[in-house]
Amino acid sequence: MSSPWIEGLRSVALNVPDLARAETFYTRTWHLEVAARGDGVLYLRGTGSDAYLLALHAGGASPQVRHVTLRARSADALAQIAQATVAAGGKIVAPAGPIADPAGGVGLTLRDPDGRLFQVVHGDRRADDRGAQKDKPMRLAHVVLNSHAVDDTKKFLEQALRFKLADRTGIMAFMNCNSDHHTLAIGITDNDALNHIAFLMPDYESVMRGGGRMRDAGHMIEWGPGRHGPGNNLFNYFIDPFGVVIEYTAEVEQVDDSYVSRGPEDWKWPSGRVDQWGISQPPSATLKEAQKRVLFAPS
Repeated sequence: MSSPWIEGLRSVALNVPDLARAETFYTRTWHLEVAARGDGVLYLRGTGSDAYLLALHAGGASPQVRHVTLRARSADALAQIAQATVAAGGKIVAPAGPIADPAGGVGLTLRDPDGRLFQVVHGDRRADDRGAQKDKPMRLAHVVLNSHAVDDTKKFLEQALRFKLADRTGIMAFMNCNSDHHTLAIGITDNDALNHIAFLMPDYESVMRGGGRMRDAGHMIEWGPGRHGPGNNLFNYFIDPFGVVIEYTAEVEQVDDSYVSRGPEDWKWPSGRVDQWGISQPPSATLKEAQKRVLFAPS
């Protein structure tokens, strides 16, 4: 099911109101590491080979998404993406050129018709891959973006970036570009906010220990622990100090071209269940509200 143009998800850039507080939370509590610092920006990495997973920029009274960064499979793909973006109704905000951040490489920035900003890079610097380490995120697993017009957003991702639909439920469309079941997903709702950012943990034990560590720090589990249907992944959801929804996940289903996409009629739980196991409570009201509030920064 792989996209011929997109290799995977690299990082997410956010505006946050308090950079020092963000560093304390994401290093001491969430267990990322400082990869680099700039003027008013902090870059945080996991244990895998991505140079960084989060770029946190100081600014604003509330968090905003600056862009979601995807990695292209080739330099040629950047030109193809630029042409396809315009044909699909999007806009090229910055044409392909050198990227001025610690990961470097060449990239372009595009905006979809509803204002979501994506950066697509190639040739970015890789970090030393430390492999799986207990209780530490390795990389980003996926990002979920809400949409008030899911069919239009799905069509744009298919045409401009060559993502493919993996599965669709009554509340979400799961989009695939590599062996992970989904890399981007579209929350079917009445807004275009960031739904959540998922961090891949090495195993079940780390997802659970992460939940306990977060609770000890005063950040309650807002949904979980449980196991999703589409993607078959484990989950624990939290809200960071600024209102961004973040997830620890593990055991994401690996798929290939033989995977058969299923629809909402195939993904229905028995009454009272919200996951495969049937032990998780529904998402908290606080979580549902947080999943509507963090918007993309305007141009």
